[in-house]
Amino acid sequence: MVIAIIVVLAYLLGSIPTAVWVSKRAFGIDIREYGSGNAGATNTFRVLGKKAGSFVMFVDMMKGFLAVKLSLLSHFSWTSEAITNLQIILGLAAVLGHIFPIWAGFKGGKGIATLFGMILGIQPLVAVLLVGVFVLMLYITQYVSLSSISASIAFPVLILFIFREPEVSYRLFAIATACLVVLTHHKNIERLLHGNENKVSLFKKKNKK
Repeated sequence: MVIAIIVVLAYLLGSIPTAVWVSKRAFGIDIREYGSGNAGATNTFRVLGKKAGSFVMFVDMMKGFLAVKLSLLSHFSWTSEAITNLQIILGLAAVLGHIFPIWAGFKGGKGIATLFGMILGIQPLVAVLLVGVFVLMLYITQYVSLSSISASIAFPVLILFIFREPEVSYRLFAIATACLVVLTHHKNIERLLHGNENKVSLFKKKNKK
């Protein structure tokens, strides 16, 4: 019973439509009617700017992180594998909530920031390395979508070959995550191939006088 309750709580936490609420209350628009139509950090950066985008990304990330930490509410004697499985379930419930938010007509974002927050909650060092991959790719290309795809592909590489994660469920989760991110970004990949993908200039260099 306790497990069912915290899974539902994780979904409700993930359902907080940060981008939608920020766009409506601070800008008087629905972010889903502009740009790519997604209620996520990437579209918020494009449509509403850096400050709003950064805030949305942080909150969406924390949804995944806090969802994983709900595992602390289960006062049972867990094995390492069992607690990892529970954390994955809670994190995925939050990601599902972000993609299909009950508070916003089940129309949300792609869940990348929430997914990252989930990884941060389970394995912080891996999350930090993935941020490094994301930021490096964003600095080089200025494509948020390509940066997200690159970080997602780096995830199973780190888990399988660098950290040699022993938990089978976590290894499968890493592989599935990479596949899911690539699939959900198929339109972005098409635009990248045709040179039509929008760039986000977060690292503008100051002009020297």
